Parts: sequence; structure tokens; C-alpha cells
Amino acid sequence: MLEHLPPEVTVFEVGPRDGLQNEANFVVTSGKVRLIEVLAEAGLTKIEITSFVSPKWIPQLADGLQVATTVKLPPQVTTSALVPNLKGYELARKAGLRAIALFMSATETHSKKNINKTITQAMVTLKEVAQLARQDGVKVRGYLSVVFGCPYEGQVNADHVAKIVSSLLEIGIDELSLGDTIGAATPLNVIKLVKLLSTTLALNKMALHFHDTRGTALANVLAGLDAGVTTFDASVGGMGGCPYAPGAAGNLATEDLVYLLESLGIKTGVDLDKLVTCGQIAQEILGKQLPGKYLQAALAQRSGPTAKPRRETNV
Repeated sequence: MLEHLPPEVTVFEVGPRDGLQNEANFVVTSGKVRLIEVLAEAGLTKIEITSFVSPKWIPQLADGLQVATTVKLPPQVTTSALVPNLKGYELARKAGLRAIALFMSATETHSKKNINKTITQAMVTLKEVAQLARQDGVKVRGYLSVVFGCPYEGQVNADHVAKIVSSLLEIGIDELSLGDTIGAATPLNVIKLVKLLSTTLALNKMALHFHDTRGTALANVLAGLDAGVTTFDASVGGMGGCPYAPGAAGNLATEDLVYLLESLGIKTGVDLDKLVTCGQIAQEILGKQLPGKYLQAALAQRSGPTAKPRRETNV
């Protein structure tokens, strides 16, 4: 492993959407806007800022249109939003976004539980949106969930995933993010799936989205790097969680990812110190500590020792 490391990697920040949608409390619009803007200041150029899914299902992002039209970002930053259907796409266009994301599941049960549609039905909806987006010159990212393991069906067959990926490419997906939704993947799983999919999905159109539920996210990143993937999703501070593993860690923390990549000499364009400040701001906005390991270590170092060391005594 680690024989074919890329010179640079794209870090795709999903915290403002995938992170906040899993939070119990609603974050005010000004807080969301502030977080997105400081993430851009830290050097992140791909940021998913919100979702246009019905507020009935994701009330935490009910202010998506206001967020998207309020945030002020430099021109090199590409913002996107998750859209479920044509109605969501209309809102994304109203917000002036030039990139969107579509999502579906790799298993029938997860698809029905998540969006109340079969895989075939979901593909029809995605095709409608993707075709319209292509006509409008809007970039389309796809998310395919539970590609390694499903909370309802267990281990997912790689050949089955490959068939769905082929169908997504046919409808015009520009980039596809493969999601380890329940954090069940191991490095060997990652290498095998990437190798299989690379015969139809170009590596420069592939992204990996890991959850750290079982503590394997960074190990899986290393496997993905070695397999040739150069885009990885992450969430500031590890914000968000895994709804199918209560109490377990969720999204891979952006700071942990950037720290790893920098240690390997891989360029990300992200200022790690500024990124820690972003994590600190995220904690302030949420009113709680986030699980990102590098974030907590860096914040502890910034604050300095909180107590004098205890003198050892002989007993």
C-alpha cells in the first residue's frame, strides 16, 4: 500500500449539509452562513452548503434558499446543494447554484426506508433532474449510499453496486460519491470496489465518502488513495452522525483528513490552522463538542494546560 500517492487531493466539504441535517437542533441561518464563509476562507473550494429536500423531512435545512442567496464566497469556491426531485432542482436554480447533488441507495430496503422509492423509481427521478441540469449547464454530483454495507441487508454485493453505477453514468452524472453510510468498510473492501468500478467510472469522476463509525475512515482513505481516488468527502469537526448506529461516530472529520494528507506530502490547498478555527466556530454554533480528533487535540494545545501536573508520591 501507499505506492501510488497523488500529488494533490480535492477535499469536498459536506458539513453544512450532511453534518447539520443530522443535528438535533436547528442552527440559525446566520450561523450556517458564517460557517460556510469561514470554511471557504480556510481554502476549501468545494462546499455543499444545504439541501432542498422538503422541510417536512429535513427541518434543520428549511432555510436552504436563504442560506444559498445570503452567503458571500470568492469565485473559486463551488457551492452545491442536495436536491431530491424537480421541485428541489427549481429551488437550486432559483438560488443561482451551478452545481447540484442527487442521491440514491445501493439496496432496495435502504432506498424504500430512506426515500420511499425502489431503486428503479429513484433512477427515473434522478434521470429527469440530471437531464434538465445538463441542459442548463449545471454540474451534477451523485451520491450512492450503503455501497459497502446496509443496515437492513448486510454486506452489499460489489457487482450489484457496479450495475447501479453504470446506470448513473448513463443519465449524465459528472461525479459520483460512494458512501460508506454505516461505516462498515475496511481497506480491502475499498480497494476491491474501486478497482471494479474503475473499469466504467473514471477515477477522476469518483469520490469516497467515509463514516468513522468503526474507526476505519482514515485507513479507508489510505486505501482509496492507493487505488487512485483523488476526491474525498469530509465534514468539519466530524459534524453529523450515523443514524443507523446510535452513539457512534459519523462523518470523517475534515481536519483529520487534511492532517493525514499533509503528513503524506499531498497538497489540499487547505490551511489546517484556519480549519481548526472553523471547527471551533462549528462547536460554538452547535453548543457542543465535536468528535474530530485533530480538532480536539489542536484546541487543547491552543488553550494550554488547564491544571498543574500532580506531584508523584511514594507509597
